Amino acid sequence: MFRKTSLCLSIALASISLSSLPVAAADEATELEAVTISATRARSEAGKTPQKITVISREQIEQQLAITSDQGAILSNLIPSYSPSRQKMSSAGETFRGRSALILIDGVPQSTPLRDSQRDGYVIDLSMVERIEVIHGASAEHGLGATGGIINYVTRRPASGALRQHAGVSFTAPGDYESEGFGYKLDYRVEGTQGNFDYLLGTSWQTQGMFYDATGDLIGVDDTQGDVMDSTGTDLLLKLGYWLDDNQNIGLMINRYEVEGEHEYVNVPGDANAELPATSRKGDPQGKAPQNETLATSLSYKHADFYGNELGLQLYTQRFRARFGGGTNATFQDPSIAPAGTLFDQSQNESDKIGGKLTISRDGMLDNRLMLTGGLDVLQDTTSQQLILTDREWVPETVFRNYAPFLQAEIRTLDQLTLHAGVRHEFADLDVDSFRTIASTQPVGSVDVEGGNPTFEETLYNAGLVWQMSDWAQLFANYSEGFGMPDVGRVLRGIGTPGTSVDNFLDLQPVVTENREIGFRLNHGPFDAEISYYESDADLGSRLDSVGGVYQVRRERTEIDGIEFTGGWQINKAHRLKLMYAQVNGQSDTDDDGKVDTDLDGANISPDRYGISWQANWNDKLHSLLQANHYASRGFDQPDLDFDGYTLVDASLGYRLPVGEARLGVENLFNEDYLTYYSQAANTGAPATRNGRVFNGRGRTFTVGYQVSF
Repeated sequence: MFRKTSLCLSIALASISLSSLPVAAADEATELEAVTISATRARSEAGKTPQKITVISREQIEQQLAITSDQGAILSNLIPSYSPSRQKMSSAGETFRGRSALILIDGVPQSTPLRDSQRDGYVIDLSMVERIEVIHGASAEHGLGATGGIINYVTRRPASGALRQHAGVSFTAPGDYESEGFGYKLDYRVEGTQGNFDYLLGTSWQTQGMFYDATGDLIGVDDTQGDVMDSTGTDLLLKLGYWLDDNQNIGLMINRYEVEGEHEYVNVPGDANAELPATSRKGDPQGKAPQNETLATSLSYKHADFYGNELGLQLYTQRFRARFGGGTNATFQDPSIAPAGTLFDQSQNESDKIGGKLTISRDGMLDNRLMLTGGLDVLQDTTSQQLILTDREWVPETVFRNYAPFLQAEIRTLDQLTLHAGVRHEFADLDVDSFRTIASTQPVGSVDVEGGNPTFEETLYNAGLVWQMSDWAQLFANYSEGFGMPDVGRVLRGIGTPGTSVDNFLDLQPVVTENREIGFRLNHGPFDAEISYYESDADLGSRLDSVGGVYQVRRERTEIDGIEFTGGWQINKAHRLKLMYAQVNGQSDTDDDGKVDTDLDGANISPDRYGISWQANWNDKLHSLLQANHYASRGFDQPDLDFDGYTLVDASLGYRLPVGEARLGVENLFNEDYLTYYSQAANTGAPATRNGRVFNGRGRTFTVGYQVSF
């Protein structure tokens, strides 16, 4: 309580003291180009919202890709309260402000909350992305799944003018240049406009070798959840647009992404208690290789002046397949198929979405004091999980239907004060046919479950204010609610009580997250900063708990709070320093007495982190980036979990040649030897499971690249 009070007091005191500085100092304020955030339905401008929003530019994406292709690491490097990367195909344990983020591509949902495969970290190649819009904290603006925030990948826009092309190539190698660790990437793009048409076609191909730790040993392959080591990924992006007139256009986006393991290595377990990491050896794994496959399509229509309103209509589909590695796990056993302990199987998540979004906005009302934005969202998500080698249904087909009208208002009461308020009503239902669980279901084996069609209604509210105290100082505050579902598939497949009916099963009730935030922004001369404190509570939250190595969903109250800080100093035209800090704390009510009592572990909560980066443009040809992230040690209530902390430093150099640009990046510059955060702080369960998932982090790794536009 003291920390919360002192932080709020410090924000208030800083606001008062800064607002009392001489007005003349405001003349030194840096004017920045306004950035419109498409992830907000009212298309708000960055830096003018009551909720913290981060825009990751194409330049920042390029800087990070020069160092690593690990999308989880890139997000963690640039978003203070995003968990450290697992460096695997699975993003399990990679949370945002302690909760799940809704991943979008051009507004098309990619996350699979009904049976959370935790594979949405790999749904698009970042070569195809123009910018990443990040809404921090719970939001209902795009419906199901954004209990922790929204991460929207905005695909590249066709360049205006005649045909233009871009090509890039890169080569990655571990510090000792072992050939098994070599990786390669190619990407190509063609774009342009012709009359009223614009077009873009982009493609990429990447093969990744094995990863080595700081001691030169192979890192253990995650042959169950999936791994990006020893894998090949491809992406194909097509965008077509047609302008009916100056105010109207139609756009088509199709993106198909796939990453699949080469299936050439097997895991050699380590010892979690002794902090001895797992390794890998050449082998011939059974079954099919782990894989991610996603196809997202969007057809949009926009009218900038529809009887004085701005109108947007989007129809979309998404097809997602996530195949996991196999095993003779106890979960897969069925004595009617094979003797106990001998049955090998593997699972695949299958999700198909179809939906639409209607948005209409009108500004300039009440003497330019009011803007209203309203609309309707429609979604149908059909999800199941199959055991593909024995053709068994592990999670029955579950159909989620959602209809949500909404209304948002922006009220400019004074020149310095803007109020925001909104309401969204969720009509949702689940449709599950009667099914029988698989033979290994605890405690009695297969049971019959009566299907049903439970319905839910939730009214979600948000309210906030932005006080522009001066040209360069701003105070903001926000209350928002997010709507999510527990991992329905995991809940359904775990039902072990005969006679259970889906219609009255409490564990299927939705998760409603309440988010409160207060913060302060400044942009004064060469300095810019943003600090915020937030609280995120859910009366009926959803927490993963490992029981005997098998994760189960616990429905209980959860409370999370944290601090985020980012600050920048433009030393001169050539040099810029950036600082980041984040602290996240969370507890849950494990004894169901209405009070939180147990720390959330590393599968839910990220460590305290400190970050610093130095960007330099030495001349018109040479530029560099040096960044460091320190993840501080912390303990947990669970006796077998403890995080020692580690510091990672990365660097990159870019040089503009007469034709094109060459880049050199070094990940883990000082070759830090460490166990990943997930391995230390979230690796629980049976010894066999823990020992196979204790992974070292990647050692020093070099990337050399060249790209050219013509």
